Amino acid sequence: MGTATAAMDRNADGEQGKRKKKGGFRTMPLILASEVCDRFATAGFGANLITYLTQQLHLPLVEASNTLTNFSGTSSLTPILGAFAADAFAGRFWTIIAGSVVYQLGMVGADQFERLDSAEEEEKAKAKAEAERKRRYFNLYFFTMGLAALLALTVVVYIQENVGWGWGFGIPAVGMFMSIVVFLVGYPLYVLVKPGGSPFTRLAQVVAAAFKKRNAAVPEDPRMLYQDKELDALISTNGRLLHTNQLTFFDRAAIVTAGDISPSGQPDPWRLSTVHRVEELKSIVRMLPIWSAGIMLATASSHNYTFTIMQARTMDRHMGPHFQLPPATLSIFSNAAMLVTLALYDRVFVPLARRVTGLPSGITYFQRMGIGLAISVLSVATAALVETKRRDAAARHGLLDSPAAVVPLSVFWLVPQFAVHGVGDAFS
Repeated sequence: MGTATAAMDRNADGEQGKRKKKGGFRTMPLILASEVCDRFATAGFGANLITYLTQQLHLPLVEASNTLTNFSGTSSLTPILGAFAADAFAGRFWTIIAGSVVYQLGMVGADQFERLDSAEEEEKAKAKAEAERKRRYFNLYFFTMGLAALLALTVVVYIQENVGWGWGFGIPAVGMFMSIVVFLVGYPLYVLVKPGGSPFTRLAQVVAAAFKKRNAAVPEDPRMLYQDKELDALISTNGRLLHTNQLTFFDRAAIVTAGDISPSGQPDPWRLSTVHRVEELKSIVRMLPIWSAGIMLATASSHNYTFTIMQARTMDRHMGPHFQLPPATLSIFSNAAMLVTLALYDRVFVPLARRVTGLPSGITYFQRMGIGLAISVLSVATAALVETKRRDAAARHGLLDSPAAVVPLSVFWLVPQFAVHGVGDAFS
């Protein structure tokens, strides 16, 4: 018996050793490189599409703008289908590979950070250092993504405007291919998380169970609610969620009543849910106000890649006697402002905020997001003021009925709205 136990311990230690050799920060260079190629490809492909649709395919501006907006909206919704496939049966790695062939490589960096075991959790200093490394990594991530987009908005857009659309779309296609190759190279290093079942099914089960027990009294002691560590093992690789006192109606789904558990000990998921699964649903519900606020801001900022580009085409774009700035290249000011803000955020803003709040990160992530959304409102207001000035200039020169004419107003009047938008992106 002792020999068997020792053998099992050695096997467990071996498995843990193998897992420690995978994931973590060692995968970050490959993921960053893959994401840089992907961002370069997608930015180069999408930044100037409005010009392609209106000047090459001769679509009316409104129709072209609606086409791009619908394309962007659909692209933003399809990850929901990818998430369903990844969690239900395919796994995240192979879902990402499949999605890359269709459109773009998704973000998987966060999945490579494994949760510390109980012994390591006691080392608070080490845990804080790990959290700081993660925060700095994500700032580095967005910084490198900005550099990739900056390269696409200058080089690729210039090629599209001055060399040809074949080369202009071919180069991003090569970038996407390189993104997939680099991502595949890191396969031996990735932590492959097994599918834990559809999250949509789990959410529906919690709602159904809570509704069936809507008349049940919620116990004052949350420890009376149902917990099952083994049942939640595949969906809580980063740790189980703790009970919260918000949205307590859904806690009824975790109240054990007669008939909820079979004689074999297996719970009926449509009658009984664990606290972890209940808290998953609560987290989604708490996110709804943030999502709803983001909808209007995303709608307002969508003009930066449609109307604003056509707006810039009607303004004076000369930089010297022989060179004209491509309209889509104006987005570099948004990316440049974001890069500068990210660089100053860690070095200037966080130390100052830390003195006031006492938080290691200066402010909470929720506060940072709120600041970013508020700044984005200023960006839209700036855009409205500049358009008013452009129309006034067109009226003074009798150009209101000549949409193809160049208004004698410098295109650099558009820079502030892009710059303010970039600062908002850095925060949010």
